[in-house]
Amino acid sequence: MNDDPVTVAARVARELSEADPAATGQIARIVECLGAEVVLVFLRETLEAEARGGIMLRDGSRRRTPGGAFFYLVKGRISRRDRAAIWPHLAQPAGKKKQKVEPPAWGEILALAPEATKEKGEATTVKITLVGRPGRIIEKEDVVLTTMQGTKPPTLPKGLPAPPAEPTTYVVYVARKQWAKVAEALQAPDDRLIVEGYPVFEKRLGAMVVLATNATTKNLQAARRLDQG
Repeated sequence: MNDDPVTVAARVARELSEADPAATGQIARIVECLGAEVVLVFLRETLEAEARGGIMLRDGSRRRTPGGAFFYLVKGRISRRDRAAIWPHLAQPAGKKKQKVEPPAWGEILALAPEATKEKGEATTVKITLVGRPGRIIEKEDVVLTTMQGTKPPTLPKGLPAPPAEPTTYVVYVARKQWAKVAEALQAPDDRLIVEGYPVFEKRLGAMVVLATNATTKNLQAARRLDQG
């Protein structure tokens, strides 16, 4: 590999379709500061992110350009000293009040996932809880199938990105014996099904499959608390 800074910078600019002199100048400074090997890693990650749909702006209004995505990844990973060397105009003057940091956009968080999956941890307990009204009920031998769709995320902790507006569909499988305990209660239109189970993402359905380990309803829970009280 030819790691001459000029050659590498030209390659990066070409693959990112960057022709603006200011942008190509920044790329050259990045190569000079970080070295060819590191820059080519950032280039690969940028192209992989583009293949997955790109990295959105913080406000989610549109995806960043390939060059913008590259600069975003670089800025987010390098030291403050290197960042100041590459983008001196961004260096914060001493004593200036730190600006409020906005949470990253959803696409920006997804772009970091490949790096995280290089060293996977272990989940010893996995559980999901769904609360709402079931959709169409389909019964098949000892299993009852229905769907639930999440439409509105809860209030999330500060710093977390807002998820996409597109709702998530959950395909729920409940053992017939468990379903028999909640079916009558769900005849009341104001009652809500509560399902706890093991989630599995099913690529062919493009949805989360939930294998229920427990099923009840809000009214049944309330009645049980009264009995115990």
